[in-house]
Amino acid sequence: MYLHHVREVTPEWVARATGGRLHPGGKAVRDLHWDSRETTPGSLFVALPGKRVHGREYVDEARAKGAHLVLSDRPGPATVEVADTHQALLHLGRALRELFPGQVVAVGGSSGKTTTKEALAQGLGFPAPPGNQNTAPPLARFLLRLDPQAPGCVVELGVDRVGEMAELMGLARPHLAVLTALGEEHLEAFGSLQGVVEEEAGLLSAPQALVSLQAAEVLERFGRGRGLPTYGFGEATFRGEDLRLLLHETRFRYGALEVHIPYPGMGPALAALAALGVAEMLGQDPKEVAERLAHLVLPPGRMERREKDGVVFLNDAYNANPLSVKAGLAWLALQPGRKWVVLGEMRELGEEALRLHLEVAQEAARLGLKPLYLGPYAKAQASLDGEAAEGLEEAVGWLKERVQPGDLVYLKASRSVGLERILELWDA
Repeated sequence: MYLHHVREVTPEWVARATGGRLHPGGKAVRDLHWDSRETTPGSLFVALPGKRVHGREYVDEARAKGAHLVLSDRPGPATVEVADTHQALLHLGRALRELFPGQVVAVGGSSGKTTTKEALAQGLGFPAPPGNQNTAPPLARFLLRLDPQAPGCVVELGVDRVGEMAELMGLARPHLAVLTALGEEHLEAFGSLQGVVEEEAGLLSAPQALVSLQAAEVLERFGRGRGLPTYGFGEATFRGEDLRLLLHETRFRYGALEVHIPYPGMGPALAALAALGVAEMLGQDPKEVAERLAHLVLPPGRMERREKDGVVFLNDAYNANPLSVKAGLAWLALQPGRKWVVLGEMRELGEEALRLHLEVAQEAARLGLKPLYLGPYAKAQASLDGEAAEGLEEAVGWLKERVQPGDLVYLKASRSVGLERILELWDA
């Protein structure tokens, strides 16, 4: 939907939007890239500073691949020269956002963002960036390529440093923001749960906001967000009832509607409920949204079901923090039959990492689960009730000695751990 629109902006327009100095030779652009390897003919290449190398080192490669224009802090042919390319990109994104007359819905939070973004986009029939493209460069690219005839769009805002939410909110300027959850995340940057709340609460500057019951409870603890509409399975403004967390799907009632989601787990259930709440806030028919949600398709790694040799694997290893791991364990504990859980490291938790890994292990033990742990905290976690493996190969061997056809295996870890490789190694 809305994929055939092609917008072109001129070098002069880019220079005005960014406040840059235009050097001659450029042509109109219809796409935007910041990785020279992905640059396409007719695009704008934005030379952003990287952790190790500055993007300006790849300008020639981008030009060779057909870039029509370069945004850089150095002069050159077909270049818009600016003092700071990151700030210039934010200005460009804001100017592109000005060109879109439809409703903009933004999603943020400590976990469940991408699942909620997909439920909103597919439920409402709005375009959205693919996957978890939730930082300034891909959002600016999405806005450049966005069809102005679309009735609305959904964007995901992801933060891992102080001040980033303010930048993204300034770029996206949503009419309505959804806060999915609040928990410990990116503590190397935010320091504590209070730091997370202060950053993520920037979402609430939108004209309208909807928050999960869990997020509302945390906001209340820190003296924020009182009186906001909520969604959840409890005393919420937009409430789901009769929740059934089944092995292959999720069902619940929303008013008179019977809602069916083709994914297991609390995450997809809450995401669907958020979509229904937003639909009502935007004046859409919840019945039509529920019908679309019955065909929801999520990106890989989010409660993704795979079967191997009669064993059902649930790959939920796209990302992990204490909040999302505990939610996954709670769902697993409700499932019938023999079940196993493999938990890898939760990254970016700073000095609180050991405490939070042990907290997750305590919750697993409380639920009667005995996980197989991997990573630097595995032995400490296993001492509470479970076992530890040195690596993925050892984990596969451990599972193969114990798992039988009909069993359920749940995989959860931060994306950089690559825990989903267990599925590849299983066949090796």
